[in-house]
Amino acid sequence: MRKLLESTFVTLDGVISDPHVYSPPYWDDEHTAYSVSLMEGVDAQVLGRRTYEGFAEAWSQRSGDPFTDHFNAMPKYVASRTLTELTWNAQLLEGDAVEAVRRLKEQEGGTLIKYGTGEFSKALLDAKLVDEYHFWVFPVVAGSGDRLFDGQPLTHLELLGSTTFKSGIVVHKLAPKA
Repeated sequence: MRKLLESTFVTLDGVISDPHVYSPPYWDDEHTAYSVSLMEGVDAQVLGRRTYEGFAEAWSQRSGDPFTDHFNAMPKYVASRTLTELTWNAQLLEGDAVEAVRRLKEQEGGTLIKYGTGEFSKALLDAKLVDEYHFWVFPVVAGSGDRLFDGQPLTHLELLGSTTFKSGIVVHKLAPKA
C-alpha cells in the first residue's frame, strides 16, 4: 500500500492561501534541502484544482535541475469538479476523488505527495487517507485568508518530529492518531 504525504505552507495565524506572497523571503538552502528530502521515494502527486492550476503555471516553465525535472515529470492526479482538460503530465481523479485516492494508495508504487490544503484535504483527513503531514509554519502573520482546516472537527495528530530552519520556518511532521 502506498503512503500519502501532505506538505502545506501555513502562517502563524493559520492562513494557507497565497503562499507565493509570504513564503519566498524564507526560501534558502535549508528550505531546498528539506523539499528535496521530502521527495525521496515520491513517484506521483495528488493535487486539488487550485493547487494544480497554480503549480502547472509556475512549475511547467522551469527545468534544468534534478528536483524540478523530477517534480515536472512525475504523474499528477487532480481532484476537480470543473476542469475537463489538463496539462503538465496530469489526469483527473475519476469519480469520487476520495475513493480515487483510496484506489491509488492500494496500487503498487512509491509514495504519493499532496501539496496545499483546502476542501480536498479536509475530505482526505475525514477519510483517514493522509499518512503524514508536513506543515511548514512560516514566521509571518497574514491577517486574513483561508485558514488551515477551518471548520474541521476536533482531530488529534501525533507529532513525529519538527525541523527548525535558521530562517524561522518550523516544519512539523505529524500523523493521524490511530
